[in-house]
Parts: sequence; C-alpha cells; structure tokens
Amino acid sequence: MADKTLLIQSSARKPGSVTRKLASDLAAALGAPVTERDVSAGLPLIDEAWIAARDAGAENGAHDLSDELIAELRDHDTLIIAVPVYNFAIPASLKAWIDQIARAGETFRYTENGPEGLLKGKTAYLVIASGGTPVDSGWDYATPYLRHVLGFIGITDVHVVAADSLGNNADKVLDAAEARIAQLAQPLAA
Repeated sequence: MADKTLLIQSSARKPGSVTRKLASDLAAALGAPVTERDVSAGLPLIDEAWIAARDAGAENGAHDLSDELIAELRDHDTLIIAVPVYNFAIPASLKAWIDQIARAGETFRYTENGPEGLLKGKTAYLVIASGGTPVDSGWDYATPYLRHVLGFIGITDVHVVAADSLGNNADKVLDAAEARIAQLAQPLAA
C-alpha cells in the first residue's frame, strides 16, 4: 500500500462529473490517505515575471505556488489525475498545473545524455473520461501527452482507467472503468 496519494481534480463539472467519481473510487480502492488538489478553477499561467525569476534564479515570490505544488507532488507516492477530455485534449487548468510543476532543477534536469526526471519511484493513475474520444486513438491528444509529461519528470509507472466514448454506451463504459479500478486495487489487497 502506498503511503500517500495525491488526487488532482480538473473537471469543470462538480456534481455529475465522471472523472471526479471514478478518481475518488480509485483513491478509496487504493486505501492510502488522500490529499486532493482541485485545479478546475484555474491556476496562474506561466508569465513574463515567472520566466524572468526563473532565468535570474530570483527568490521574489514568483515561484511560491510552483514550489508548493512541487513539494506536494514530491510528498506523495501515488498520483491520481482525473482528466476529462475537452476537445481531444486536457483542460487548460490541468495544463497550467503541469506548467507549474515541470521545472528544470526541481522535477527534471538536463544532463549530457538528455533530460532526466527527478520524481522516480512514484506511481500515477490517469482517470480519463470523454464523450466520444477513444483513449489512445489517433485523435486522443490527452493520454499520450500526460504519459509523456509524467515520464519526463520521472514517473514512468502509469496506469489508465478509461471511461471513454461515454456518448455511445455510458453504462457499459462505466462498468468497464469500475472493473479496471477493482483490477488495479487487487494487487494491493493481496
């Protein structure tokens, strides 16, 4: 059993959100204490002041939120990201979270052999829901992007719970997603 789970919620929908429900079900099935971060209301975007502070190595408060989000990520063994697919990709609020946590020298570094992720040894779960975009299809830009970003920061143990193409057969899709959650939690129960 993992020591602590960080659950990132990104759906703009609160009640009735498929990703919120499935991600909460997964967190409960994994059985570890959960810290929830809801980014759906938005986070500050990377701007000129943020970049200038980074380039100057300045401690002027521009990176305070980024530092907090990175510390939160470092402090947890398991990451669950609840991802509704909006227009074939992730919500803008989730992209802002990624921009805040993907920082050279903090979550990755450049080496003579290329970039190296610094958050190794963590497990991530992507809980993805869409109305019509099948996960890992040619027009799913969310899942491969998230796998890439997580790998870039060192998180390579990534599992997917898909509730995709809900517009076609929601009951069947949700049953399959719940079965996947049970499957993922099973090794922990043994």
